[in-house]
Parts: sequence; C-alpha cells; structure tokens
Amino acid sequence: MRVTNKSNMSSKITAQVGDKQITIETGKLAKQADGAVTVQLGETVIVVAAVAATKAKEGQDFFPLTVDYREKAAAAGKFPGGYFKREGRPTEKEILTCRLTDRPIRPLFPKGWYNEVQVQTVVLSADGENDPDILSIIGASASLMVSDIPWDGPLGAVRVGRVGGKFIANPTHAEMKESDLDLVYVGNATDIVMYEGAAKEISEADFNAALAFGQEACQPIIAAQKELVALAGKKKREITLTLAPDDVLAEAKKLAGDRFVPALLTPGKLAREAACKAIQDEVGAKLVEKFGAEKVTNFIIKDAFYYIQKEAVRKLILESGKRLDGRAFDVVRPISSEVGILPRAHGSALFVRGETQAVTLVTLGTGDDVQEFDSYTGGENEKKFILHYNFPNFSVGETGRISGPGRREIGHGALAERSIEPMIPLDTYPYAVRVTSEIMESNGSTSMASVCGGTLALLDAGVPMIRPVAGISVGICTEYGGDKKISKYQLLTDIIGWEDAYCDMDCKIAGTEKGITGFQLDLKLKGIPHALMAETVEKARIARLAILAEMAKTISEPRKEISKYAPRITSLKINPEKIGALIGPGGKNIKKLVEESGCEIDIEDDGTVNIFSVSPEGMKIAVDHITGMTAEAEIGKIYRGKVVTIKEFGAFVEFLPGKDGLVHISELANFRVKKTEDIVKMGDEIFVKCLGVDEKGRVRLSRKAAMEDRDKEMGGGQSEQPPAESGEPEMAERTEGGDQGDRGERQRPDRGGDRGPRPDRGGRGGNR
Repeated sequence: MRVTNKSNMSSKITAQVGDKQITIETGKLAKQADGAVTVQLGETVIVVAAVAATKAKEGQDFFPLTVDYREKAAAAGKFPGGYFKREGRPTEKEILTCRLTDRPIRPLFPKGWYNEVQVQTVVLSADGENDPDILSIIGASASLMVSDIPWDGPLGAVRVGRVGGKFIANPTHAEMKESDLDLVYVGNATDIVMYEGAAKEISEADFNAALAFGQEACQPIIAAQKELVALAGKKKREITLTLAPDDVLAEAKKLAGDRFVPALLTPGKLAREAACKAIQDEVGAKLVEKFGAEKVTNFIIKDAFYYIQKEAVRKLILESGKRLDGRAFDVVRPISSEVGILPRAHGSALFVRGETQAVTLVTLGTGDDVQEFDSYTGGENEKKFILHYNFPNFSVGETGRISGPGRREIGHGALAERSIEPMIPLDTYPYAVRVTSEIMESNGSTSMASVCGGTLALLDAGVPMIRPVAGISVGICTEYGGDKKISKYQLLTDIIGWEDAYCDMDCKIAGTEKGITGFQLDLKLKGIPHALMAETVEKARIARLAILAEMAKTISEPRKEISKYAPRITSLKINPEKIGALIGPGGKNIKKLVEESGCEIDIEDDGTVNIFSVSPEGMKIAVDHITGMTAEAEIGKIYRGKVVTIKEFGAFVEFLPGKDGLVHISELANFRVKKTEDIVKMGDEIFVKCLGVDEKGRVRLSRKAAMEDRDKEMGGGQSEQPPAESGEPEMAERTEGGDQGDRGERQRPDRGGDRGPRPDRGGRGGNR
C-alpha cells in the first residue's frame, strides 16, 4: 500500500490486491457525513457515506441499520430506460448488493446501541469490467472506520474466481465468464466474517483453499484502511447502551428458575414458543409489580428474556449436549417429498424437512420469457433461469403486513437460484425456466428447502439437470475464553429457528454428490477461524449426501416427457444469411407466421430457430413454412411447385417458398415441345426435379426428369403423350399418386371410317 495524496484535507491510499490496485480516498466528497470515502478499481468509482443519529428514537427496541446501494445510468454514460428517463426503485442487483454490504458490517456494531445508522453507496463511474459490489463492502468498512461511529472493523473484501485451476482476486466480467467459481469473501485480520457465491461443483478441499486465498487477498485492504484511519480518522463518539438493568435481569432469572429448560425442550415449534411465552408473561407481570412500569418497559422485558432464553439454549447445547428438538448434533430432521402434486404446473414438488415445508412449481417458457435488465456495471443482462422465493406470514403462524417480496425474500431466492443454476444446461436447453418456491411452513433454512424442492420440481418437469442439487444449513454455538478466542464450540447440522436466533452462525451450503454449487455464510460473531469452517464444510457435505439419497427415493432423474400443458419445442437450423428473409421487412413475414400458426418463434444469430407451441397443428404449419422458406435446393430431389412465369424458352416454377427455378422448354416433356403453353399454364402445379445450381445460385429444374422418376416409382406406366392435333382431345397431366385404378376398355368415338395409313410425323424425342 502507499499514500498517494494528502492535500486539501483529503487523504488517498492505494492497495495492491492481486494484479489490480484499489484506491480509497476520504475528505474530498460528502464531507458533512460522519464518514465518507471513494473507492476506485480500474475506472469503476463509488462513493460510500455513513451517518449515525446522535440519539436513539424514543421506544426504539432494535438496531435500525439501513444499507443502500444505487447504480446510476450516468456512471456508464447511458440514459435510464422508461418514459421518465430517471432511475426508479432498486433493481434486484442493487438489493442483493445492499444485503452483501449489510451482512458483514452488522455484527460489528455495539450490542444494545440503537441509534439509527445509514450507510449509502452510489456508483459514480462504471467501466463495465470491474463490478462495484466488492467496492461497496470495502467502502462501507472504510467509511465507518474514518467516522466517529462506534464499529469494530476494519474488514477486507474480495471476489475470488478460478480460471484454469488458478485463483484470481477481483476478476473482471470477462474473466468471470471463464471461471468455475464466484466467491465473495469478507474477512478481518485473522478470520472469516462472511461469504457467499456459487461454483460449478467445486470440491470441499478446493473450496477451503479458495477461502484461504480470499483471506490472504483481504489483508492489503485491511492494512490500507488502518493507514487511512491514522491519517484522517475521527475519534469515536461516546455512546449509551440500552440494556436490561442488572437488578431486573437477576430478578427475572430468579423468578423463572429452572422452568425454561423443560419449556425449551417442549416438542414442536409452536408448543415450545407458547410454553416459553407463558413463563415470560407471568414473570414479566411480577417484574412490573416489583420495579414499576417506568423501569420495566415492554422492551426491558423482551431484552431480559431474550438474554435468559439465549443463555438457557446455549447451556443445553454446550453443557448438557442437548438440542431443543432432541436430535443429535449431526442429524438431519426427517425428510419427505412428493412430485407432480399440482395438475397444471409444468412441474411441482412438496419438500418437507421437519417443520420446514416448501411447495415448488416449475414453468417452462419461450425465449420471450427470458428476463432482460439493464446492466450499467457490466456482466450479464438477461436471465434464462429464475427462482423466486415467497415467505407468507402464515408460514410461521403470524399476521403482518402483506406486500411484495422484501429484501430477505429476494436474497433467499437468489441463493437458491445460484445453487441450482450450474446444474441446468442453459447453453443447450431451449426453454426459459422459472421456479417458484412457496414456503408453507418455516422452522429453519427455507432457502435450502427451496433448493431441494426446486430440484425435485425441475426433475418432475423433465428439465435435463446434470445432477440433482440439495442444500443444508449448519450452525455453531460457541463460548469464548479470556483470550477472546473460541474456547468451546458445537456444530449443529440442520438448525431450527431458535438455534439460528440464539446461536452464532447460519452457514448454508448446497451442491451435488460431486461438489458444491452454492453457499452463504452469516455470522453473529466477529469472525470464525478457518479450521472451524473446514469442519463446517465437511458436516454440510455429509448431510447433503444424506438428503440427496432421500430425494432420490421420490425421483432420481428427469422425466422423459414434459407436461402436456408445457409448450412443445422444435428446433431448426437455417442458413444465417436467410434470417432476414424469414423475418421479412419490419418483421412482416415472422409476424404473419406467428399469427397463422399460434406459435412463438425465437431466432438466434447462429441460425437456430426454436418454435414453441402447445398445438401440434400449429407446430406443423410453422415448421413447414420455415423449412420451405429457408431450404436450399437439393440436386436430384423432386419438388411440387407452381408455375409463376412463362417464357418462350421455358417456365419459371416456385418450387420452395420464395425460390424459383427455370424449367427449360426442352425439359418440359419427353417429346419435342413447340410452345411452353402447350404443356403448362400460369398457376399450374407440377412436379419438377432439381438438375443443378450454378455459381450464381440459379436453379435448373426438369419436369421431364421428374415425370420419368415418378413413372418408375409407380412401376412404369404409360409414357406421356404429346399434345393432340387439332380435333383431338388434349391429354391431361397425370395426377399425383401411384395407381390410377382400372379405367376399363377405352371408348373411342367413331372417326368416320378408315383413316388410311398414318403419315410420318418425324422424331418425337425421348426414350419411347
């Protein structure tokens, strides 16, 4: 790292991370914020500002931290879309980056401090190659470090990719296209603080190696922030913590006695909650009676009993070796599942793990259903696979505001989506795919239930998954020694809700039997050692394999047939040069075909044409039309065509849609033809054979050769006769098809006696 500038009250530090430089500057922008920095990587620049209220709001009973991240179109030199030409509500990418920034910084604020804090990131410049999300985490840490806000940082953040077996720090979007790993890693000087991401079946050993690489890559960023604080940091403010008074807490413990332990061990989530709530209500009333309502507020009662219940749960685990539901520490709750539970969905499943229940539905769509979005900061601008997660109030037996998906729901859906996506061959699978996970019941890790249920529903829908995916959450309960290091701990496989609430970790890892595909770590601790994380990863692997085995009992491979309600697809390959002709001027041709067939038609730049239809008749119309319009003339093939132009030297026949060829007069019949009109008329439909195509693409056709080939196919019938002389009936062209049936004895009109010898009419050509 190096100090590159300290002038005009601004300070700038540059850190080398891998082969790239990250620059942090403070004192130049947003000087009225409690702390503000700009962070730059390449030509991507963000500003992050942190502000904390001077006092907590009256009655505040939780820590109101708000993290906001916004991308500006101007940062990429673009106009926003839409009528108003202005950025609107946050996009999914912005919401996910808010969560990415929030989760590692939140545990490092003082417990019991309830002043409102806002950390805001604005993207000022986007080069399209370096994603600002990592810079947002670094900027949040740096802005809090230089501010007077109490916060136990700093943190370093890095994205880790792997290309050709080699780890890369902060890869560009171009490098990420070749990477089999997308790991966002956040660490402090010694430990892991947070991670999330996806991988293409990375092994547990390689995943642990990636975490170690990330930890090392974070150190220059951490050192740079310490240097920046030394140059420009503010003194931390004095704060007041809001905690239950010691005398109230002691009395609450005395009144509750040992009753919380049997209450916590009550079977069933709702019964357990009710038993604990009854004790809280009884003891709370006695506390108010003794100390008065002014001292013992509802918040004080809640805070005291949170502490008491937390202490009781942790003692049960660490001292008594017991879990709330009676399981062993490494046992997954009972699993059951069903598929095909809903008649109209293209695929559906019910996945149950203990008291967690998810109904998942799959919809197969066309290219028109692919989600498109603005990508000001680079990377992908469309999604062919989508997973949406919904968490209604009734899933936890509560009432509350009913609205659209919140940040938590969007985050859980994104985790499940990126866990499953590596196992769907989207490059070759023509359908757009949407999975919706409807949580019916919740008591621990509904996102991982969505992974399992989503996989089952995809298999039920016939989606050709490479391998099934399952996920599990592993928790930890810890105890610290005098050296402020973990002295005692217990890992918990498949945590339930209260183990998540009262213990220290929620580590979600999903994958296949071969490796890891998705992961996310959330901690209530300031960090967790790498050795403990390696144990966690192994516990998750064992549990994942057990869950996959249970899922395989219901369905183990994709169904051979898709739902009758799903659109059928036919894929054709055409010459890319013919795409324009197929689409037509202003889309005229393709719009007409869509209207006539009722199909949806997607055309790729490489000439791939995907036709979607729920109607076999409509599919046939579209396939025949496209095949005919884009087909190339095949030498030796017989076509049925329409005469579109007549010339003295022959006739032009449209033998493919929009494709004409010349039948020379000498190729009209197997005898000498005097006039083209003697054989064909405008609008006649005739059979022609392709004789060749010259270098200019002109096609030579033959009616004569086609008739001869068809005669041979029908077993050799009578040869075509020349046109009749005047007074004789004209011979009609033989109809399509083989045997014409027994026509009986031919009745000839009386020609008026003996005609005498037949005159010589010359050579007639052809093989008679």
